[in-house]
Formats: sequence, structure tokens, C-alpha cells
Amino acid sequence: MESQIENAIEIAWNPTSDHALQGQAVQYLQQLRLDSQGWKACVSLFTRPQRPQEVVRVVALEIVNNAIQAQSLDPHSLISLRDALLDYIRVNYASDQQSQPDSGALQNKLTQILTTLFVHLYKEGWNSFIDDFLALTVTPGSSRRDNASGIVLYLRILGSIHDEIADVLVARQDAQVRIHTELKDLLRERDVAKIAQSWQDLLGMYGNQNDGIVEMILKVIGKWVSWIDISLIINDAMLGQIFPLIGRTNTSGDNDKVRDAAVDAFNEIVGKKMRPADKTQMISFLNLREVVSQLIASPPLNDRKGTPLYDTDLAEAVAKLVNTVVTDLVRVLEDRSISDATTTEAQQLLHDFAPLLLRFFSDEYDEVCCTVIPSLTDVLQYFRKMPQLPGSFSEMLTPILNAIIMKMRYDETSSWGNEDEQTDEAEFQELRKKLQVLQKSVAAVNQTLYIDVLSNLVANIFQSLDERGSQLDWRDLDLALHEMYLFGELAMPNQGLSTKNQPSPEASERLAAMMTKMVQSGVANFPHPAILLQYMEICHRYCAYFETQSSMIGQVLEHFVTLVHHDHVRIRTRSWYLFFRFVKHLRAQVGNVAETIIQSISDLLPIKAEVPSDDADDDMSSDETDNSADAVFNAQLYLFEAIGCISSTSATPAEKQAMYARSVMDPLFADMERHLPQAKSGDTQAVLQIHHIVMALGTLAHGFSDWTPGAQSSNQRPPPPKAVSDEFARAAEAILIALNELNTFSDVRAACRFAFSRLLGVLGPAVLPQLTQWIQGLLSQSSSKDEMAMFLRLLDQVVFGFKTEIFDVLNVLLTPLLQRVFGGLQEPISGTDDEIQLAELRREYLTFLGIILNNDLGGVLVSEANQGFFEELIGSVLALATEIEPESGNIAASKIAFSLLTKMTTVWGGPDVATISANPTTLGSPSPVIPGFDQLILIDRFHSACWQVLFNEQFRPSADAQTKQVLNELAGLEQAIYLKTGQSFVLHLQSTLFPRVNVNEDEFLRSMITSTDRKTFAKYLQTLKDSNRLK
Repeated sequence: MESQIENAIEIAWNPTSDHALQGQAVQYLQQLRLDSQGWKACVSLFTRPQRPQEVVRVVALEIVNNAIQAQSLDPHSLISLRDALLDYIRVNYASDQQSQPDSGALQNKLTQILTTLFVHLYKEGWNSFIDDFLALTVTPGSSRRDNASGIVLYLRILGSIHDEIADVLVARQDAQVRIHTELKDLLRERDVAKIAQSWQDLLGMYGNQNDGIVEMILKVIGKWVSWIDISLIINDAMLGQIFPLIGRTNTSGDNDKVRDAAVDAFNEIVGKKMRPADKTQMISFLNLREVVSQLIASPPLNDRKGTPLYDTDLAEAVAKLVNTVVTDLVRVLEDRSISDATTTEAQQLLHDFAPLLLRFFSDEYDEVCCTVIPSLTDVLQYFRKMPQLPGSFSEMLTPILNAIIMKMRYDETSSWGNEDEQTDEAEFQELRKKLQVLQKSVAAVNQTLYIDVLSNLVANIFQSLDERGSQLDWRDLDLALHEMYLFGELAMPNQGLSTKNQPSPEASERLAAMMTKMVQSGVANFPHPAILLQYMEICHRYCAYFETQSSMIGQVLEHFVTLVHHDHVRIRTRSWYLFFRFVKHLRAQVGNVAETIIQSISDLLPIKAEVPSDDADDDMSSDETDNSADAVFNAQLYLFEAIGCISSTSATPAEKQAMYARSVMDPLFADMERHLPQAKSGDTQAVLQIHHIVMALGTLAHGFSDWTPGAQSSNQRPPPPKAVSDEFARAAEAILIALNELNTFSDVRAACRFAFSRLLGVLGPAVLPQLTQWIQGLLSQSSSKDEMAMFLRLLDQVVFGFKTEIFDVLNVLLTPLLQRVFGGLQEPISGTDDEIQLAELRREYLTFLGIILNNDLGGVLVSEANQGFFEELIGSVLALATEIEPESGNIAASKIAFSLLTKMTTVWGGPDVATISANPTTLGSPSPVIPGFDQLILIDRFHSACWQVLFNEQFRPSADAQTKQVLNELAGLEQAIYLKTGQSFVLHLQSTLFPRVNVNEDEFLRSMITSTDRKTFAKYLQTLKDSNRLK
């Protein structure tokens, strides 16, 4: 059997094997794994003297381990396996003289099996587990632990045991936790003392001889220390072995793995959980401040600092140790149960460790800096919680803040905008975000200090700029501008730094001074692109400053006009957006400067559409670095909107506004006329050019007026003057011509829909006569359900905004509009996207009808022009209301449909002829607005739809919230029908419904006509549904 297994493994793992034969081998091995006795042959195969190939031995051990994990081995079999493996180990690991030591992979697999056996047998069956492997560390006939191969296996097993039973990062079942806890207790009772002694002996023997073994020992100590008696480690003998390893020098200049492992082990020792008083005593006893100070002064961290030989691994290891110490000290100080003596000691230790913490926080390598950010965060949070900060802690704040600020600076090796360093740039910006949080914490502790330090920093760097001009290091100026950008969080309201989110008056004054100095200092002329970008971002962020300093707006506008032409594409395209935001906010203050600005940036307005290449979609650039033609055009649109903002200021006469609009649009009209014939013939570039022109016209219109029809907001500007509206009426006509010619192109339809929504604000009611053309163009036979849904959403806005003027227009276009929508609703669906679009179209269709009814335009639905469509309309709403199967995805539409039916009942049902109250009454006969509506529609159809749903077994309102909402609307409809039909409805229920269902007639009627809250009646209906009485 052994030979069969060996052959199967060799075939299965040989890439040149015949595929059919390989498949048979894999199948044989799978069956072997399921064979309860298969493991025995695999053990023999692994342990036999004539060793097979390594892959055979590894797979054989894997099958054995699988058998143990699957609990296929009874106690007797486990003992048998133990004996076989122990015999093999004693033969092969008892001496360094063996000729064929197992490879690392085999030792790992062997260690895994031995660890599993430990878990099963250490309690009973292999009590001597530790002794057996500790014995391997001694060569036969020797009295010293001089068997390196045995020592390595022993240390591997110790590390694996910890990983199996004590690693807190591994999630375990409760049963496992109990077993592992019991094993740790047994180890502490039986063997931990001798294990700790073995570490001490091995360190003493191999400390200067075998770095590989010493590194393994230290890593094992670092693992085990968290759950054994700390006195086994913190004693003179053990520390006497570890301290020299921490401080040893390495003359080769290479990284010293032993020293790093010793520091890591010390970190685990220090981080061991214990009582606060014990923790401070341990930190003092170990003299950690001196240890860390010596490490900082050692050549790898001191002499080689700033050189390529700087030992970053050691720096990170020591930083981790400092982070642990400081975090634990803060935890001690936050414990309110500690004594005054412990508090005093911990505060002194924290004060002593502050310089060490800042040394690593200020390290030029961000990985080292980030290692101590958690503990520095803890320190500052602790300071924030203190009612009165002691003087010793107050004096720590200035160096902390200075260190944070300097860490915000680009280092000397960094460059900005280099595509090869985008990852480094992104990581640095992430670091800046973390540092910003720390700065906020400092500001929360001592706001005055924060204001003074940052104000002085910015002022000094601006002073240097005055003196040195473009010779100033761009990194210094970038730092000043970045801190200035952040500083405003104190000066602006609702930024979360100051009490009750109110701005600090002092910070506001300082920020105003900074802004004045920045504008006057020539920052906008600095040659580095990063500075120019920061300048514009600050002008945009703090544009409220210019509301009171309007004399400076002209100077900043000049800067923007220059920067929008910048050679660097990232600066140029970002400036277009920031320029727009700046002028939009300050349009009331900019004055009549439109003509000058339009002339200055006119060279940027011509549109040049570029068809993207086939691989354009593969570009994973972020928004900030996306320089594709599409991204550049999207940024160019901001220029058009900015021109609209500047041209429509209150200081600009209406005729001038119209002239500016005409001066920008006429070239676009001409360009559209040139490209339209080519676009009609299918030229891709020409179609894209038309798309871009239409988008630009819509965006320009939005710049002139963001007025929304029907909006009541006091902040909104009024509609534009008629002269401006007349100019944009020409734009609408041009767009409609393009739409009529090119409505088979979805991109053109999308651009026209975009423009239509923005033209509403400048055209006002003048758009209504064109509405039929817009609908014909935007709802073509090529339009998707998604497009229809979006256009219906736009029409909602039109109906709401022009409800007093739209009746006649709506009366003409309603039937053809709804016919096109019905066509979309009835189209077959294929795939998930289609299902989502259909659900959206259904909702928008019902919402559109609701908008008509809610704005007192219901008459249009039953007018002479639309009467022929009324029956189909009612039928469509009823169909959507009753489609409640979960797989239909129509639950949300069903809710809207029932709500719409209730509205129809209210609008066309006539006056109420009944009341719903604790003492309900009926007032007479129904008198609906539409003759026969009470019986033929309300009772025969609306009421029937309610019970069609209630009788549906798939309607389970107790199962989910959406279905419950449908039930609430359904209950509301039933009550609305009762209000409009009164006793007629009650008689109908008594003659048709109650005989069919098993309900108490009086109870049902009482719930329906006395529940002033429809939810009460809905709950009653749900109890009927849940009790299976509605069948």
C-alpha cells in the first residue's frame, strides 16, 4: 500500500503526468483521506529509512494530520502515532551529525502534527511531552544543550503550541477555549518553569554563537510571556541574557535580526497585562527609558540617521516598544482606582517618555512615525479629559504640536505631481489626515497655543517668501498653506473644535490676517504647481472672507484668470472648478467684470471632442489625476457655468447679460451647425461634439440662473430678465433641432435631458410650448426604461413649478406621453438591469400621476382629450397595485399605487358621506365628481383590488416592512372608499365579502369606521391575515 500511495502522490504532483492518470491519482488520494486506516501507511511512508521524495513525505504528513483533525483516530491510535513519530525524531534529531536533516517545510508539517497530538494527549497520554522534546536539546553522552537540530525542533514546537492554544488573534469555539485554557493551566503547573529555565540556558550557550537559535528563543519568549508568570522572565538571570542582545552592536551595517527580536520580545514583556501599580513598577524596574535612550544613541539609529544605512527595522521595533509603554502609562493614569503614589510615578514616567515618543514620531520614515501615532493619540485624549492640565504636561504640548507640524511637511526626497510617485503621494496625504486629527486634539486641549503656533509659522514663512521670493523651498510654503487650510476649522462655525461648534473670534482675526498676507505676498506667482493649487483651494474654502474684503476680489480674479491657463493639466483643470466655485459664492460682490473675464478666457471655451480610445476604460486614475479627454471636458463645463455666474450679477444690466450670453453661445451654435450633417451620417466624433455643445449650453444656462420652478426658498435668486430668457430660448431651439435629428443616439438624448433640466431655470413658462417637442425627442423609440424614468422625474418638476400655466399643454401631450410610457412598461425584460429599470419606471410613472393629482390638475386626466385613455390608466394603476409577489420586485410600486388610488378616491369621489370616529355617522348618498365613480370604480374595482391582494397567499405583511407599508396604504384606501360611499359600501361588504370570509362582521366594521388612524385598521387586517381567516 505504501508503494501505491507513493506512486499516486508522485503522479498527482508531476506536471508532466498524463491528465487521465493524474485524475485517477488525485481520486485515489481523496479516498485515502476518507479511509480510517489510511494514515498508518502514510506514517510508515514518512518514517521509513529509505526516504521517498520530499513531496511524498509532505503529502503523507498532510493526510496524517487530516486524520487527526477529523477525529478518525481513537486514543490507542493516537498513542501508536505518538510512538512512531517519537521514535523517528529520536533517530533523526538526536544528533547534529545526521546526514539528511528534514527541510523547513517538513519540519513545519511535523510540528503541526505534534502540536495536534499535544492538544489531544498532554492532559492524559503524553504527560512527558515537554520533557521528551527538551531531552532532544542534549546530545547523547553530553551534559549541555548542544544539539542544534533538536533545539530548533523544540523551539518550533513551543512556538506552534502558543499559536494553537494561546494566540488571541485566532477566533475559537467555546469548547476549544475551555480545552485550551485547561492546557495552559496544566503547562503552568507542570512544565513552564523548566521551559523558562531552558530559554535561559540556551541564551547563555548560544548568545554569541548561533543567531538563528537566539532569534527563535526570543520570538518564543515574546509569545509565551503573555500567559505565564512574569517573574520567570523578569529576573536578574533572564534579563542578564536579554539586555546584552538588545544593546549589542553590529559592525557589518546589516540589520541585526537578533537585536530586533530582542526588542520585540521586550515589547511583549512590557505589554503584558497586569495591575496598574505593577505596570509602573515594572517599567521603572526595567529602566526602559535608559534602554530606549541607549538604542536611540546607538550607531544604527544615530550615526546612520539620514543615510541609506539607517536601520528602519530597529527603529520600528523600538518605536513599537515606546508606543506600548506610553499606551500602558495612559491606561494606568485613566484608572481612577490607583493610589496617589502610582499616579505620581506614572505621570513622571509619561513626562520622561515624551521626548522618546517624539523622537520616533518625527522619524523621517513614515512607517516609524505611524507606529507611535496610537500612543500619541492616547496621550492627547487623556489631556483633553483632564479638568486642569498640570504644568509638566502643559510644557509637553508645544514640542508635540511642533513635531506634528513638521511631520506635515513634504520631505526633501519627495516630489509633487510625478506619476511614478503617486502611491507615495497618496500615502503621505493619508498620513496628513492622521496628523490633522492630532492637531485637532492639541487645539482642543490648548486653543490659544494652537492659534499662536500656527499663526507664527504661517507669518514666518510668508516673511521668508517676501525676502527670498521663488528661492524659498516650495515644501515650506506648502506647509504654511496646508496649515492655513486646516486653521480655518477654528475660525469657521460647526467644525467641531471649539465649544458648541462656535467659531473662535481670535482665530477668525488671525485667519483674516493670513488671507490678506497670502493674497498680497505673491503666492499666486510662485513657480511650483503644488503652491498654486493650494492657493486656489484656500481662496475657495475661505471665500466668505472676501465678502468683507471685496477690494481684494479683483486681485484674486486676476490670479484665477492666469491660473486657468496653466501648463500643468492638473492645475489647469482643477482651477476651472475652483474658479467657478469662487465666483458663484461671490457673484454679489464681483461687480461688472464679465466682459473682461470672457475675453480673457475665451481661448479656453472652444470645444474639441475626442473619441476615447478602446483602452480608455482600463485607466484607473483617480479623479484628481484623471487627465482623459472626458475628464478635461467635464472640467471645462465649469468655465461655462462660471461665465454664467459672472455675467448675471446684480451689477450687470439685463441687456449686457443678454449680450454676454450671446457672445458665448453664438460660436457654439455655429459649431453645432457645422457638425450636425456629419453627426447625422453617424460620424462618432461629430456626435460627441454635438453632445459636448449641448452640455455646454445647459451648463451656461445653469450659471445664469439656478432658479428652480416652484421653489419657495428665500436663498434662491429670482428668474433672469426676459432679455436673457429670450437668448436661451434660441439655445433651446438649437438643442431641439439637434435632438430631432440625432435622437437615436443615447448620449445625445442624455445631453439634451441634462440641458432641458437646466434651461427650466432661465426659460420659465416659456418652456411649456416646446414641451411636446422635448417629449418626442427624449422619449423616442430608442429610449430605455431608465431614460423614461429620469424624464418623468424632470416632468414632475415642470408640473410642480408651472402648475398654474401647464394645464392646456399637459392636456395635449398627456395621452401620447403615457402611451410611450406604457410601451416601456410592457417591454419584455432580460436580466437584472432590466428588472431594476422597470421597477424604477413603474415608480416614476405612479409618482408622476400623483404629482398631477396633488397639484390640482386631476381634471387633465379626465378631460375630453384624454377620456379615451382613462380606462387604460386606471387599469394600469390597479395592475401595479395588485402585483405583490416577492419575485416581481414591485412591492415599492404597489405601495405608491395604493396611495394613488386613495388620492383618486379623494379627488373624484365627491364629498364625504360618512365619518370615521368613535361615533361614526353616515350623511347621505354618494355624489361623485365623475358619474358612476362610486359604484363602478370605487367599490367594484378599487375595493376588489384591495381584497385581491389580501387573499393572495404570497402577501405576508408580517414578514417584512415594505409589505406592511402596502397594507397600511390598502387600509387607507378601504377607509377612503367608505368615506365617499358610506352605507352603500357597508351593504356591499355584507352582501359580497362577509359571506366569503371567516370574520366577525361587527368587529370588522367597527375597526374600519372607528379607527381614526389607518394603522389601527391595518393591524386588524394583519391579524385576520395571520390567523388564516382570509382565504
